[in-house]
Amino acid sequence: MAATVTLEPAGHCTWDEPVRIVVRGLVPGQRVTLRASLRDEKGALFRARARYCADGIGELDLARAPALGGSFVGLEPMGLFWALEPEKPFVRLVKRDVLTPFVVELEVFDGHDPEPQRLLGQAVQERHFLSPGVRRESVRVGKLHATLFLPPGREPFPGIIDLFGTGGGLCEYRASLLAGHGFAVLALAYFRFEDLPEYLKDVHLEYFEEAVDFMLQHPKVKGPGIGLLGFSKGGDLCLSMASFLKGITATVLINACVANTITPLHYKDMTIPNLASDLEKLKISESGIMDFMDIWNNPLEEPNHQSLIPLEKAQGPFLFIVGKDDHNWKSELYAHIASDWLQAHGKDKPQIICYPGTGHCIDPPYFPPCLASVHAVLGQAMVFGGEPRAQSRAQVDAWQQIQTFFHKHLNGKKSVKHSKI
Repeated sequence: MAATVTLEPAGHCTWDEPVRIVVRGLVPGQRVTLRASLRDEKGALFRARARYCADGIGELDLARAPALGGSFVGLEPMGLFWALEPEKPFVRLVKRDVLTPFVVELEVFDGHDPEPQRLLGQAVQERHFLSPGVRRESVRVGKLHATLFLPPGREPFPGIIDLFGTGGGLCEYRASLLAGHGFAVLALAYFRFEDLPEYLKDVHLEYFEEAVDFMLQHPKVKGPGIGLLGFSKGGDLCLSMASFLKGITATVLINACVANTITPLHYKDMTIPNLASDLEKLKISESGIMDFMDIWNNPLEEPNHQSLIPLEKAQGPFLFIVGKDDHNWKSELYAHIASDWLQAHGKDKPQIICYPGTGHCIDPPYFPPCLASVHAVLGQAMVFGGEPRAQSRAQVDAWQQIQTFFHKHLNGKKSVKHSKI
């Protein structure tokens, strides 16, 4: 018997959009196995599988039917996407070219055997990173190495600068998706890209000031200020930008440190040293996976708080998104240090959202949670923390929280593009 696999939306959608999966034409109560697979741009294969039983009319709706085993269990309508696992260990699913979609293949097999063979039906969905009408513009102005994403429409849009962490390069997938929700987003590289420095050292804030000026002067960016979105090292850079640069209206930090990390930060005649660390506290598992969480000093215990970012100068408001199981550093502690410091200096209390079971790498929705992977610069596997199911849900919620925060404080329009399934 042939089964029909129906996807809603059919054919294609954006990556951060949920999809409804329904299988029809089964025998009532039939046991089936669903498989999902995709290959990234480098050919790495990612797979997920789950076992189900059809209902009394021979239909299987993943929005109502719980998985009985496989890559996940229970009611998880998007489980076949967020549970995708790499065939080769420690490979992280990232989107390098946002102009092309990820193609996800879904297959339905008869039975619950370890490797059911009889294919009953299949479907394919293209999951894109540019919403219809979103424009991608390469930016090579002055010293800037960036990409600007602009939503469709004639009016100016709330502007955001998007910064990633110590992997380097120009990461565009978060900025491209965010532009689909009504923001003009500048994905900014600051090392390990084209003729930028190969390694992260002696960072100068003037480079980021140039990016702020570019956005504020752009005719498609609504003033009078812009927002900042920073992850990991990009987060403490955003805190420094909010503390020293003009024109910052709102800042979102994803698992960021309250101190300057990795390398000294320079701005005009000022230098903030990097937070000290003790590599003797580095933990390495029997399988060779590194855990960096305990190597970092408490910035409040350093002489004169030397690496602490001077938040008494900061322009708020702030939203801290924190994974309670972050193994890169103590993000929850840092967020509360920042909150106490801001309030002690007469600033508004920042918003802190802390997600249990969630690690360092909080991506947009439906990306498989990255619990451990090979670091792009270090070339060794490191643990980031988190539990797949909890983190997958945190990523969906955090994505909505980010949009809501920026729409509120950058005076944009409310986003109603997607609904949760």
